[in-house]
Amino acid sequence: MHDEFKTLRKFDAGRGREGFLYSLPALEEQGIGKISRLPVSIRIVLESVLRNCDGKKVRRKDVEALANWNAKSPANAEIPFVVARIVLQDFTGVPLVVDLAAMRSAVQRLGSDPKIIEPLVPVDLVVDHSVQVDFFGSARALELNLDMEFRRNRERYQFLKWGQQAFKTFQLIPPGIGIVHQVNLEYLAKGVLSSQPSTLNSQLFFPDTLVGTDSHTTMINGLGVVGWGVGGIEAEAGMLGQPVYFLTPEVVGVHMSGQLREGVTATDLVLHITQLLRAQKVVGKFVEFCGEGAASLPVPDRATIGNMSPEYGATMGYFPIDQESVDYLKATGRSEEQCLAFENYFRAQKMFGMPMRGEIDYSIELNLDLAEVQPSVAGPKRPQDRINLPDLEKKFRELLEKPVRDGGYGKQGIDLRQKHLVELNGSAPRNGEMASSDEKEDQGINPGDELNKIEMVANRPTPDPGKEIEAESNEVFMRGRAHIGHGSVLIAAITSCTNTSNPSVMIAAGLLAKKAVERGLHVDPSVKTSLAPGSRVVSDYLQKTGLQKYLDELGFNLVGYGCTTCIGNSGPLHPNIEKAIHKYDLVAASVLSGNRNFEARVHQHIKANFLMSPPLVVAFALAGRVHIDLSRDPLGRDKDGKKTFLRDLWPTLSEIRHTMQSALAPETFRKFYRDFADQNPKWNEIPASTGDVYQWDEKSDYIHEPPFFQNFSMKPGHIEEIRGARALGIFGDSITTDHISPAGAIKETSPAGKYLMSRGIQPRDFNSYGSRRGNDLVMTRGTFANVRIKNLMVPGTEGGVTKYFGPSRTGGSKNGDGEQMSIFDAAMKYAEANTPLVILAGHEYGSGSSRDWAAKGTRLLGVKAVVAASFERIHRSNLVGMGVLPLQFPEGTTAQSLRLGGSEIFSITGLSGAIKPGETATLEIEAKGQSKRSVPLKLRIDTPIEIDYYRHGGILPFVLRQLLSK
Repeated sequence: MHDEFKTLRKFDAGRGREGFLYSLPALEEQGIGKISRLPVSIRIVLESVLRNCDGKKVRRKDVEALANWNAKSPANAEIPFVVARIVLQDFTGVPLVVDLAAMRSAVQRLGSDPKIIEPLVPVDLVVDHSVQVDFFGSARALELNLDMEFRRNRERYQFLKWGQQAFKTFQLIPPGIGIVHQVNLEYLAKGVLSSQPSTLNSQLFFPDTLVGTDSHTTMINGLGVVGWGVGGIEAEAGMLGQPVYFLTPEVVGVHMSGQLREGVTATDLVLHITQLLRAQKVVGKFVEFCGEGAASLPVPDRATIGNMSPEYGATMGYFPIDQESVDYLKATGRSEEQCLAFENYFRAQKMFGMPMRGEIDYSIELNLDLAEVQPSVAGPKRPQDRINLPDLEKKFRELLEKPVRDGGYGKQGIDLRQKHLVELNGSAPRNGEMASSDEKEDQGINPGDELNKIEMVANRPTPDPGKEIEAESNEVFMRGRAHIGHGSVLIAAITSCTNTSNPSVMIAAGLLAKKAVERGLHVDPSVKTSLAPGSRVVSDYLQKTGLQKYLDELGFNLVGYGCTTCIGNSGPLHPNIEKAIHKYDLVAASVLSGNRNFEARVHQHIKANFLMSPPLVVAFALAGRVHIDLSRDPLGRDKDGKKTFLRDLWPTLSEIRHTMQSALAPETFRKFYRDFADQNPKWNEIPASTGDVYQWDEKSDYIHEPPFFQNFSMKPGHIEEIRGARALGIFGDSITTDHISPAGAIKETSPAGKYLMSRGIQPRDFNSYGSRRGNDLVMTRGTFANVRIKNLMVPGTEGGVTKYFGPSRTGGSKNGDGEQMSIFDAAMKYAEANTPLVILAGHEYGSGSSRDWAAKGTRLLGVKAVVAASFERIHRSNLVGMGVLPLQFPEGTTAQSLRLGGSEIFSITGLSGAIKPGETATLEIEAKGQSKRSVPLKLRIDTPIEIDYYRHGGILPFVLRQLLSK
């Protein structure tokens, strides 16, 4: 323990318990800063800095600098933030555990004890990203999707079970339990934590803080917990005892007043906030909500707003702790002792209660009247592009005709009344058995139709059910006919941690479905409907209230507990629908209650994707199209032929509140959040290897030892200039990590697909990139391979292609047309000649999920530097963490303004071992027939520790050298 400032104090932890804390009021009494005026989020970070002040990793001046935080001009200094715990999901968690396993292997090769690689803080991994919507529209969808998940991911799960036994501080929550962020909110988070130092006779209490390997870790900000998303690279360093370093932030205070109007949901509010704050350019800043309006919001609404911090660009969207926070802990089954300690701790620190106007010093203050929020959707490509609900029809028509270069779809003279007939028919399952997912695609079977038929037959006594299924299947499929066109809703998904954690919007969806069913409305068979809640608690209250049966009747059956459509695990569409999309080049739509709608994310064949509340998802599924004004146009006709409008179905706030009161109880949360392994027999059936060091299997195409520690040396490299580089890609604005990082299906013709086939793997067994994130040989081949990415070096094309101009270091041409090929193939040809590579890009480069493979793949392709007009926070940090240099163009300068085509030769000068954060480097450009040009670039290594990371070739080599040198 350390007590540099003599601030260790006793406090009443509740029920007669005495506890200790590092007192911020005591620090202020010493005249060190006006701490009581600091934003609450800054104070919680300050407590960590104070508590961990050891004179080495955290110094006295770090405490003093943060205690004296200047709202209008924060110090240009890095904060060493030691977090209390770390959360992972399996897409990011598997490669993280792979890296830890590789580090253990490297340590063993060097003759040291591999167990020095051990998480020093508690780590929770929730397996939630592997379920896909293959089956839907049936009571058996959950069971069958879970079975498919285990068959696809057996190798990955075996590896994770090895990690569970190899690392002492590693807890794994198996599939089928929930989404990491909702599990964190409802179970993992404690609000305040404690430890028992040997020098104290009572426990030491401190705030629950964390980072997570998913950008939506910020959902926990709604409970008053400080935490945000980082790349797996940073999380690994945090697990191994390194502070999370970040620049002292500005804090934007958002003062809320008023209350939401009737008919307006928490989803509408968060879409409003996303648009508002994205326009305020809050990237890299803390956002803190305050005022009487914020105090009126329940924790689930606050969590919805905190969840979408990445969408508005902030590091956090934080709500201070008040009585609502305590009440939520009680309502979700936390113990009385835990709730008392939570409340008493923050009262003792003088941080309890929602701040009102004027009580806190903020860098910027914004006002938001909740009464001004309107029903909304967002899209079709970005979450910040909010559209008032009545304006969606007009907006979609405008986008349909708008040129592609301006963000539209370039469809002139379209008659939106024109539809194309699609037959949803196919052969029956053989011998009355379920066909495999791949057989379904071959046969043209819609899994939802198939399951519905089997359910119907299975519930009817018959001596030979197999024959009955076969006999009646043609009748079912012949009835499956659809008419689709531009704007047709083909995916309608109640999905994602953002909204399925919020009982008010989930109950609203159920009530709307109930009214629709009672009126005789139905959903067109062309719409792929699904319900994927963030926890089993949701299913419990939907069943208790009797609402699930109405959702089922409209096709919104439970398909799984996990991240599905929102991350692209929407599963296949009916093959005939996909054929029609291609044949007629349709701009079809998805509607989802998620947080992300970037191009090709939801489904690679769906071009228009709209975010909205769960009840609106149900409404648009009923309408079947997005070019509709739901404020005046009918959703359809009821059983009597009468027009039915959204206003006829929309539940009132009193209906929602009345239904919620009967649905939730603390005992429900306690029941579902215990004995996880016993609740999932499939997980128990998976065998796992044992031992401290993982035994790599070269036959595995899921888990492969990465090359990051091959030929590892205790001596770091030298920082030097980059000369004679070629451009691997030139991109425009808003290139996201979804564009960069491999995700979704693996195409047979892609470099990754060809590689897997060379290994004897058939396309039907490719699985997804997400499932193969533990294999660098697959992931590197999929980097920059998104079907919608547009490399401006190859105008008029989409997909992961570039032009190869030859190795400049060996006299390659400085001009010419170049040879078109895949980005991976070009990178490998350049690697053979030791030619360094650069990426050039526009604004908001790397926005999106905190995908570490976006940085890892960039590094393994041989990219030495990324030059962009601006960067998103996490990806910039991840690039440095992988030893890739981020550089920023001057304001107003882009690759387009420089008229760069990709045939040029680039050098980056001004780099040496003496570089400092934010310095200026120079981009030198050589092209045939032109004199050499020079452009100043800002070095986007933002903190001193990042200089060390870059010198060592990344965070992991840096940490490993530190551990081995002890």
